[in-house]
Amino acid sequence: MQAHTFFLYLLIILLSARLFAELAVRLKSPSVIGELFAGIVIGPSLFGWIEPVEALKLMAEIGIILLLFEVGLSTDIKRLIRSGRKSTIVAIVGFIAPLLFGFSIAFWLFELSLLVSLFIGGTLTATSIGITVRVLTDLKINNSHQGQIVLGAAVLDDILGVMLLALLYEFSIGGGVNWVNAAKVLVFVSAFFVLAPMLAKVMSMVIKRFHANSEIPGLIPTTIVSLVLFFAWLAHVVGAPELLGGFAAGLALSRRFFLPLGVTLRKDESFAKAIEQEMQPIISLFTPIFFVVVGLSINLRAIDWSSPQVWIFSFVLLAAAIVGKLIGSFFIRENLASKIMIGMSMVPRGEVGLIFAELGRFSGIFNNEIHAGMVIVIVLTTIIPPFTMKYFYKRYSHLLVEAK
Repeated sequence: MQAHTFFLYLLIILLSARLFAELAVRLKSPSVIGELFAGIVIGPSLFGWIEPVEALKLMAEIGIILLLFEVGLSTDIKRLIRSGRKSTIVAIVGFIAPLLFGFSIAFWLFELSLLVSLFIGGTLTATSIGITVRVLTDLKINNSHQGQIVLGAAVLDDILGVMLLALLYEFSIGGGVNWVNAAKVLVFVSAFFVLAPMLAKVMSMVIKRFHANSEIPGLIPTTIVSLVLFFAWLAHVVGAPELLGGFAAGLALSRRFFLPLGVTLRKDESFAKAIEQEMQPIISLFTPIFFVVVGLSINLRAIDWSSPQVWIFSFVLLAAAIVGKLIGSFFIRENLASKIMIGMSMVPRGEVGLIFAELGRFSGIFNNEIHAGMVIVIVLTTIIPPFTMKYFYKRYSHLLVEAK
């Protein structure tokens, strides 16, 4: 591809992503849905203006790493500890149930291979903490009893999801399920999660010192992006997906992070906040590229929509995705209204689900039909919950307030 063509592609991607994201938000849907739809519109599914060429895929890789950095940056480990047993139960049941449902449906009902079935189950485990937080904040219940349980559960769900993503990545590059290699990956990833944040915290102190003495603007974004890319490379070295490095770096630099094993370093809230503020424009530039490229990778014209198999596959998995998350809240002691609200809050898949689905497509595990079906499930589980949560809260808010 010639340079001027690439520039035109990038221009169309950025502007269409912004346009459709704004439209989605005005329609009370998450912006990620608009960005995904932008890729479908300008890609082979509709107008066919742009194809997901290698240069765009590389930029999308940077976007997904920065996206996981942002997820790690907003992760509140202390909130998980404070919310305690109920959050843990909701997260673990809401993680295992969709995994088992999705795997069982794919493996026994649709007779797909073991690896494909594991990827489908893994994709259904995701919960988008960003979308959940946004809806809870809109309803002004993010600090309520139910909100604390949901946010704590979403934090643990993110961590479990990233660990599962590392396992699925190992299976995809190995060409099949190898439990010995999987155990090694878990050991490496666990060590990475313990040691990497400590290293990142020390490095952030060095960056802070240089920032205080620098006379040139832009030191924080330059050094933090370098740190994120370094950890992405380091994650690959230990046998984990590169995006895991972005998550670990964000986790370490979060204002709400504390070091394990009693090790502590002096915190600086203002510096941590400066990192969030100065990194946001870069994250906002690259992450829409990832979602648009996901849309570009879907060719809806190549799918036989007249086949009942496509619709049955999508809607059976949609039911499994919703029930699998709702069921977790029924394992804790709350009134029925609180259980339903907590369960609905865990349903949105959003960007996290798309990361799983895209890894399946990129590694060749998902064919076009399966990938499109998974994207349909992710989109519907992202669009539906915000509306149902708002309706449910409007009608039963008095029961939620009384919940203990």
